[in-house]
Amino acid sequence: MVSISPVLRHRPHAALALAGLVVLPLAISGSSTLLGQPAQAQATPKKQEILLVTYAVTKAAFDKVIPLFRADWKKRTGQDVVVKSSFGGSGSQTRAVIDGLDADVVALALAADTLKLQEAGLIKPGWEKENPNNAIFTNSTVALFVRKGNPKRINGWKDLDNKNVEVVTANPKTSGGARWNFLGLWGSVTETGGNDAQARSFITNVYRNVDTLPKDAREATDVFVKRNQGDVLLNYENEAILAKKTGAWTIPYVVPKTNILIEGPVAVVDKNVDKKGTRKVAEAFARFLYTDAAQEAFADEGFRPVTQKVKAATRNRFAPLTKVFTAKDFGGWTAINKTFFGNGGLWDQIFSKSR
Repeated sequence: MVSISPVLRHRPHAALALAGLVVLPLAISGSSTLLGQPAQAQATPKKQEILLVTYAVTKAAFDKVIPLFRADWKKRTGQDVVVKSSFGGSGSQTRAVIDGLDADVVALALAADTLKLQEAGLIKPGWEKENPNNAIFTNSTVALFVRKGNPKRINGWKDLDNKNVEVVTANPKTSGGARWNFLGLWGSVTETGGNDAQARSFITNVYRNVDTLPKDAREATDVFVKRNQGDVLLNYENEAILAKKTGAWTIPYVVPKTNILIEGPVAVVDKNVDKKGTRKVAEAFARFLYTDAAQEAFADEGFRPVTQKVKAATRNRFAPLTKVFTAKDFGGWTAINKTFFGNGGLWDQIFSKSR
């Protein structure tokens, strides 16, 4: 169990690597590679190990990025790095780190979960400014997966408010992806001229059509694809792109043109890296996520890149959006956590009415 206390930090650049492992209820896997800074004058340890804790649907991308990082870091510093990785629902991963999972770097599904680590004293305030783009290294959006031939004629958000349409989505209490789904539903009303009362009515009706709430986005996909449950699945656009690429399954999907921009942040866990002496490598790994090589790897696995060069080069791979809203349009994650997902918040109120 990790003791929780404030941490001192300064932030040089650092790096990360990946290997196989299992933690708590979460699976850990991989092996990785890195980018970093020139070797220091003093002797470099022969080998260093760090742990990346991230959410389930990033696995295919990080399985590519980590080896790239390890190779780059070895070339630059002469040091071998092992990057172990843990994948699971973002909310569950956050709780595991608070409870003692020794993460060096966290790449969670939303800044709200990273803020929980800050509140627990594991990450110092200001982490958003330690990397480019306010520490957001990937984007995505919400896709509506439908059955072959789209028999329920689901073409946008409004079509989910139908008692004859069974909706599959993960649980916002445990899944970052599910929170993005919730905000996408809410914003589809409030960001197109509707008010909060209308949004609440709409989203309550949609959740009445939800039979089960899987713990994370990957499990929600399994419910829809493997168990053949539901008429429509709310999930990440990158899941659809990855599945089509790998041939794992071919499910038609619709990306509403008015949509939430899903933002994936990265942060170094200050308390842990200072205790373990891994800050330099961890920070270099976080920085590496913004390189062309890493951004191209994320784009290949269905994530929308955040750097201008790779964004321009891959634009045609993603569904066009005409109106985009973000967490800032809801007051930022501190306000969102309190209003929507805190104890007694809108989710609890809506869930109690939709059961």
